[in-house]
Amino acid sequence: MVEAGRWWTVLLAPALLLAGALLAVAADTCAAAQHAGRRPSLGAVGRRLLEVPRLLTAQPRTLPAADRLLWRLGVLIVPAAAVLSVLVVPFGHRGVADLSVGLVWFNAMEVLTWAGLWLAGWGPNSVFSLVGGYRFVAQGLAYELPLMFALISAATGAQSLRLADIVAAQQGLWFVVWMPVGFLVHLAGVLAFAFLGPFAYPAGHDLAGGVLAEASGVDRLLLQAGRWLWLTAGAAMAVPLFLGGGNGPVLPAWAWSLLKTLAVLGLLVYGLRRVPVVRADRYVELAWVVLLPLTLVQVLAVALVVLVRQGG
Repeated sequence: MVEAGRWWTVLLAPALLLAGALLAVAADTCAAAQHAGRRPSLGAVGRRLLEVPRLLTAQPRTLPAADRLLWRLGVLIVPAAAVLSVLVVPFGHRGVADLSVGLVWFNAMEVLTWAGLWLAGWGPNSVFSLVGGYRFVAQGLAYELPLMFALISAATGAQSLRLADIVAAQQGLWFVVWMPVGFLVHLAGVLAFAFLGPFAYPAGHDLAGGVLAEASGVDRLLLQAGRWLWLTAGAAMAVPLFLGGGNGPVLPAWAWSLLKTLAVLGLLVYGLRRVPVVRADRYVELAWVVLLPLTLVQVLAVALVVLVRQGG
């Protein structure tokens, strides 16, 4: 439930999420310029951000036989789920909602995004968007199962699904130190659910943009915003799960949460332009043959450590 007297955080959490997403877009623009051999400039960042008012005023595309209800529902779900996911993420020692099953809530929002993106691909009744949506669904389990076990490893280490308890369990040692597989799989899962970088297959150039092919105006803006909001939300979630939350010397807890989130977000943006897009079949094979067994071993190792500690 929302803490008494903390209703202002209901507005603060989405505002910080949006600010992080805008910062990630600016950083990605600079990285794209460097990747192309050009010098990064504020002008390039400004031009990209000016796409927001242009899309807000653009005429929505009209398609024959489109299912407008499902289309609009899917477009809205992607950014809405990203915003809802951070309501359980503690900023410092405080969060909007301190749920006893906060980890399950975050994972449920990821699954909701899975459904939303499929609806956004199905609704236009267009070949390219439909194939893009099905690409995401086809890879969904390959994204979700390793990520789920990565989250379970942190919950097992803290013996709780409450994020505040997971942070408290890292007082002496951050989970990233003895759960590196879980941390890396979480970062890969964040990129996958944001369908960015190496996991941009649902919005591939070979499909003229895939799920984005028929989206224009506000619809396109919401889908694009959802991608960057999810990238920021995933970076923020990595902090309480694996990086000790707001724990740290000298600085206040909220400052440590902010710095750690920016560091993880910078790492994710850095990887967007440096890792090629992974073919769907190759990633599915990697997930089932490599990532899933590794995360299962990670959970087993954490469970054994917990049992030994309890026995001692």
